[in-house]
Amino acid sequence: MKSKFKTDLSKEKQLTPLLDHYYRKHLTHYRFERVSNLNKQLQGIDIILKDNRSKKQFFVDEKAQLDYINESLPTFAFELFYHKNDAQKKGWLFDIAKKTQFYALVTSIYSDEKDVFTSCNITLVNRKKLISHLQQLGLNQNFLEQLVYVHKKLHGKLVLKELDSKSEGYLFFSKKNKVEKPVNLILKLDYLMRIGVAKRLV
Repeated sequence: MKSKFKTDLSKEKQLTPLLDHYYRKHLTHYRFERVSNLNKQLQGIDIILKDNRSKKQFFVDEKAQLDYINESLPTFAFELFYHKNDAQKKGWLFDIAKKTQFYALVTSIYSDEKDVFTSCNITLVNRKKLISHLQQLGLNQNFLEQLVYVHKKLHGKLVLKELDSKSEGYLFFSKKNKVEKPVNLILKLDYLMRIGVAKRLV
């Protein structure tokens, strides 16, 4: 097992021109600034969107399904916890150190030739609205932390009574196949749009 961090970083750079093209085409009322400052990136800011009308700005974290090139998945994995140096750390969804306001979920990434990306889907998710919705269901950070502790030896899918596992979502423990041993909340993209926390950009 090895971390694919460097590989993913390289793929992200190759994906950037396509994403920037879509932002220019579909976010016509916004200017966008791609963030290169490492500290800001670690705070969950890849893009700063600036509204030309209200002058407000929004911090966007891009999350791309780079493990699934030329595939179209109906779900996205929201990181709850991961392991580093034999200690469990908070994932990016509930991490209060992150300044992310929106996630740009990049899915259905297609490539006609090696390292050349030709199309993708982008779904914008309002982070605050998503966390609020989960809390209303009883899926707050403390509850999920306790649940993960109880099932800490589990590898695979865990069905939650708060979500329909076929049409909404479930937990997934990657204990054996990933070095970071992440625990992810897997949510259907259609479900996120249905409950009003997300919209498809392209």
